Amino acid sequence: MALQAILFDVDGTLAETEEVHRRSFNAAFRAAGLDWHWSRDRYRELLAVTGGKERIGRFLAGLADPPCCDVPALHRAKTERYTALVAAGAVALRPGIARLLAEARARGVRLAIATTTTPVNVAALLAAALGPEGPALFEVMVAGDAVPRKKPSPDVYEAVLEAMGLDPAGCIAIEDSRNGVLSARRAGLPVLATPGLYTGDDDLRHAVAVLSDLGEPDAPYRHLGGAGSGEGWVTVEALGRWVEDGARRSSQL
Repeated sequence: MALQAILFDVDGTLAETEEVHRRSFNAAFRAAGLDWHWSRDRYRELLAVTGGKERIGRFLAGLADPPCCDVPALHRAKTERYTALVAAGAVALRPGIARLLAEARARGVRLAIATTTTPVNVAALLAAALGPEGPALFEVMVAGDAVPRKKPSPDVYEAVLEAMGLDPAGCIAIEDSRNGVLSARRAGLPVLATPGLYTGDDDLRHAVAVLSDLGEPDAPYRHLGGAGSGEGWVTVEALGRWVEDGARRSSQL
């Protein structure tokens, strides 16, 4: 089956955003008068939970004497700081992303986003990195609390596939984390994994390929596992081959 669509995660996949998220959480904590500080190690632990509000909740649950805290308001304050940093140019697309998006559009491959981050975060990143027309490149975006369960549940990917009227066998997801890979696989999708700053140690064995990034002709990716050995940069043609390979790996998680 020919490749019909590419479904992208956002944080850590389209761009290396997690450090900016961490800084924004800490700034929101300080502004609220909270003496919390999430180190990189603590934030890496909290990333096992998908969703910003959920991470704050997990952090609170681990405190011996948690304060009374308006989690949604605290998360909104964090989001305001994050989107301001993104608009100021704090985040760039990962290698190969812009190239693959342009190639996919030129070849009629449909594009979508499936993420647990909030819609305003997605819009800010796409506009800053791709210009005002950035969000329009993607036919469907399912983000934030649009589904009842977040990754590693398949809900977000199932919602995207339903909205596009697509069979997962003709699509591929691009993810960076274990939770993301599991979410996509549970929706029946083959997955390309490109681990980032906080997910380099994740178990990505269920991805059809694991690469350092999407690569460029003058800056090839590092092959970390699965398909893609010796190729150097991800193309629509390569993804089509990997979709066919993923169809053969029919075991469900």
